[in-house]
Amino acid sequence: MPNRAENLSDDFEDFDVEALLANLDDYSPDELAEINVLVDELSTRNHNEKAYNDLIEFCKRMQPDYIVGKHHQILADMLMDIAEGKKDRICVNIPPRHGKSQLVSIFFPAWFLGRNPNKKVMMVSHTTDLAVDFGRKVRNLISTDDYKAIFPTVALAVDSKSAGRWNTNTGGEYYACGIGSSIAGRGADLLLIDDPHSEQDVINGNFEVFDKAYEWFTYGARTRLMPGGRVAIIQTRWHMDDLTGRVVTDMAQNDLADQYDIVEFPAVLEVANKKGSGYTEKPLWPEFFDLDALMRTKASMPSFQWNAQYQQEPTAEEASIVKREWWQKWGDKDAPTCEYIIMSLDAAAESHNRADYTALTTWGVFLNEDTGAHNIILLNSIKKRMEFPELKALALEEYESWEPDSFIVEKKSSGTALYQEMRRMGLPVQEYTPHRGSGDKLARLNSVADIVASELVWIPATRWAEEVVEEIAGFPFMSHDDLVDSTVMALMRFRQGGFIRLPSDEPEEMQYFKSRQSGYY
Repeated sequence: MPNRAENLSDDFEDFDVEALLANLDDYSPDELAEINVLVDELSTRNHNEKAYNDLIEFCKRMQPDYIVGKHHQILADMLMDIAEGKKDRICVNIPPRHGKSQLVSIFFPAWFLGRNPNKKVMMVSHTTDLAVDFGRKVRNLISTDDYKAIFPTVALAVDSKSAGRWNTNTGGEYYACGIGSSIAGRGADLLLIDDPHSEQDVINGNFEVFDKAYEWFTYGARTRLMPGGRVAIIQTRWHMDDLTGRVVTDMAQNDLADQYDIVEFPAVLEVANKKGSGYTEKPLWPEFFDLDALMRTKASMPSFQWNAQYQQEPTAEEASIVKREWWQKWGDKDAPTCEYIIMSLDAAAESHNRADYTALTTWGVFLNEDTGAHNIILLNSIKKRMEFPELKALALEEYESWEPDSFIVEKKSSGTALYQEMRRMGLPVQEYTPHRGSGDKLARLNSVADIVASELVWIPATRWAEEVVEEIAGFPFMSHDDLVDSTVMALMRFRQGGFIRLPSDEPEEMQYFKSRQSGYY
């Protein structure tokens, strides 16, 4: 009898295992031994093919006990889209200890270079030491037999001894660095950023690091991209001004800015009950963290830290001057017809990235038909760093768009020049000159806090409106207060002009007579 098993190795595509197993009695012991070898080879080949084509399968091949959560699969799908060029910008926010770095910073670059061995990968973290440690683990992974079985043509170049800087045998490159590092002369087909901010910086209140990280990313790493280069930012949220917050703001304010696919994974999910009544809290990664463990973590830390790190919803530490819940939400309907519109500008002194922002807010007063009282609504908000020519162009563009009845400009820095320019043009610009002193900003915010507390101020359901609310809620703990200043100027003018009146605005004599009258009638 001819050795029929020999022919099985010619084409594994036609290897019908089920049919073979159904007729094992037809084969001799020698043929069965050969078949076992071929079956093992086929199984290995199938596993290798799956690992080559699918990132999660690669992870499980390299680490058999790898615990896969649903969020890992979603993240892996996004990373594979990046690798295949289906996406070029992603930003993913994940809680601590949820398997982010292992997938993103170790398995993914190894898998990417296996499929693209001539590409350049730049790995960035908040410190160079951490990025280099990732590089060491990726390099070691590429040297394993399992990796070579999946990517047989890919190997390290013979001189690749450095953990943070090494090459593949086909000209690919891996370069690890920390935020702020010199990267002159480096290119990147894939820019991976894993946690650009450290916990210690946030704990110490060193919020300047957010400015520095954004500046380095924008004018450093971002400029290192090769044609068709891709960016993946994966981080735990720390603050409204962290790198995720900055790129989201850029997207909202400029349609021409990089547009990221953004996914946020809260540690505790609110899942609608099947019967349609209410919600149930469930952990993001139940295979690793149960709900009780997460609730204990929540109980052990301030709410604003839990919201940021675990729920990916950073908020400022509330200062109790103007609370978030005081603002009224307008919803998705069109803004009301306003009787009077004020634009308010707080101009920055400089345009470089560590300077303050220029904040331009637009407000309107309208008659609330439900209450019969006049209310205020935020119509627009712009927060941006800019030179005077851009500031002037923006101010005139917004003026033409909204046709405000009053345009308030704080006379400082570039605001002074803008005020003079608009006066010469005959526009209804008004100067605002606050008194100097250490407590002035707090005092001015306190002077309008009761307007918001009286539920007379509305905001639309937009990101830029939420940014105004958050900056004011967090004042004076926020790293910037430009929107605070712009808002306060507008609300003060509405109050001074008599558009909004609270009981406290009436003279004491009038309040006295009203109290007496209430006793008579």
